[in-house]
Amino acid sequence: MALWKRFWLLLSGIWVLLCGLSAFTILAFAEGEEAKALQPALLAVAVPAAAYAALWLYFRLRAR
Repeated sequence: MALWKRFWLLLSGIWVLLCGLSAFTILAFAEGEEAKALQPALLAVAVPAAAYAALWLYFRLRAR
């Protein structure tokens, strides 16, 4: 596995954990604000996917 993929996997895991904690905190302590927990949950998936796509494209173009 390429080094950038290992770093991406590590940082994505940390990112998802922190977004999950943020969403859980909003659900646990904000009464009636369940919709606000949706944003961190969406960011937990969207940011790592966008980072992977950007890094993949960069290294793909760089290899040519």
